[in-house]
Amino acid sequence: MKDYIEERALEIANYIIESKATVREAAKVFKVSKSTVHKARSLWNVIIMI
Repeated sequence: MKDYIEERALEIANYIIESKATVREAAKVFKVSKSTVHKARSLWNVIIMI
C-alpha cells in the first residue's frame, strides 16, 4: 500500500475521533469527497486489525 494513502487514512480517522466530526465535516476539512473519507475510515479499520 502506498504510504501517503495510509497516512491520510490515519489523519482523517484521528481528526474524526478527536473532533467527533461527521464524514461530511471531515471531507470539507481535508478537501476530499465523502466517499474518500468512507474509504479512509474502512482502511483505518483494516490497519488497526493488523
